[in-house]
Amino acid sequence: MKTKKQMALITGASSGIGKATALHLAKMGYNLVLCGRNSERLEEVASAVSGQVQVKTLLFNVANKNEVFSAIESLGAPFNEIDVLINNAGNAHGLDLFQDALLEDWDAMLDINVKGLLYVSKAVLPVMLAQKKGHIIHIGSTAGKEVYAKGNVYCASKHAVNAINESMRIDLNGTGIKVGAIHPGMVETSFSEVRFKGDQNRAAQVYKGFSPLQAQDVAETIGFMLSCPPHVNIADLVIMPTAQAN
Repeated sequence: MKTKKQMALITGASSGIGKATALHLAKMGYNLVLCGRNSERLEEVASAVSGQVQVKTLLFNVANKNEVFSAIESLGAPFNEIDVLINNAGNAHGLDLFQDALLEDWDAMLDINVKGLLYVSKAVLPVMLAQKKGHIIHIGSTAGKEVYAKGNVYCASKHAVNAINESMRIDLNGTGIKVGAIHPGMVETSFSEVRFKGDQNRAAQVYKGFSPLQAQDVAETIGFMLSCPPHVNIADLVIMPTAQAN
């Protein structure tokens, strides 16, 4: 009997870690639901994997509760049979002293990094609970394990991801659903460019003088987490470039 391919839903799938994860999971044989806000980039990723697996794109903002539930509820078979959720969507805005930070930057980080993760998880969980199986992986950060100067609310948002991961794993214990998180250190993506609001010169300085992680490194680690046997759950994993110590 032919084994049914598993379905993975990835948020923030149009670039960076999300895109790399989509490409890697397609190679592993996962069908995909790719979520994001940039339709052109999302379709490019979908086109890259369409010859390998079944793929569906969903265009919505994870920070918008109504958009999240409407988009996920719109999925028909087989895309609504979600086995894996990769909560990847996130951002950093600004790198300022607490007293100088912009309130809109704080709102953006808390709305996407925390509320967005909560909304998507809540929308997907009924399917996994009905199936009595599933795997949720949150993309956190080493900023969720410690804080750094001018990181204030970004660090707070990633500490929240860490806490949600731990509490969700406890609450879902016994349901057949695995819950885990991967906390990357410095990864060379568009992260710093977004943080510095398009200032490419300032963003480039972040990775100067050493070899940071690449999005593919994180994607392959996610693949490893998913490849573990049913009785094994990678609950909490920190990955850093060799040149980074904390």
